[in-house]
Amino acid sequence: MEIGPYCIIGENVSIDRGCRLNSGVVIEGWTQIGKNNLISHGAVIGTEPQDIKYKNEETYVKIGDGNIIREFVTIHRAATKGHATIIGNFNMLMAYVHVAHNCILGNEITIANSVGLSGHVEVEDQAVIGGMAGIHQFVKIGRLAMVGGFSKVTKDIPPFAIVDGQPARLYGINFRGMRRRNIGSEIRSDIKTAFKIMSDSGLSLSESIKKIKKTLKSSPELNHLIHFLENPSRMGILFRNIPSSRIKDFDEE
Repeated sequence: MEIGPYCIIGENVSIDRGCRLNSGVVIEGWTQIGKNNLISHGAVIGTEPQDIKYKNEETYVKIGDGNIIREFVTIHRAATKGHATIIGNFNMLMAYVHVAHNCILGNEITIANSVGLSGHVEVEDQAVIGGMAGIHQFVKIGRLAMVGGFSKVTKDIPPFAIVDGQPARLYGINFRGMRRRNIGSEIRSDIKTAFKIMSDSGLSLSESIKKIKKTLKSSPELNHLIHFLENPSRMGILFRNIPSSRIKDFDEE
């Protein structure tokens, strides 16, 4: 492990082997950091949450292996006793990203500069969030979803969706990302059909889910999408903004 100059590491912090801390890193609170993480200059991890309900209880930050945490990232511990802010493995958090209390991040996520994740946000594996996007508290962002820069996200973003705007709107499907993750053409086509069903203005979300189940063949990816739709956060699902005929098809790029 390498620790640069002027770092501050609290007494309850645990850091596993192979990590590198550049200068001026602050790690406090009850923070656990796994193996082979890079934490860049000025990052602050494990400090008190910005939540008036917090009463100095023992709460945690838990970070996995192989993450890249760039300059001046802030990661706050949970606001409720015994709970944790959790970051998985092999994620990249670019400069000035803020991860608020009780957030849960999966694996292989890319979050660009100056993104703000409010409290209790969940981000699934392999999602991409563009620079300066703002994510409302309790929102869930699905696997392989892409959020455009400067977006205002106030509802759950389904897996595989591309969204952009203020407020964010559904603009397409992340076919390129699915291909890169070796998701086959038949499944990609089914995901496209599912999104067209979701965008049909004549159907409610529950009706859309029933039609997807009835119409399309089961697969791990489709089942994951259905499970996400059936288990929204308190913010609700972003599932219809534009006519299905206008959902962009990037599969031939």
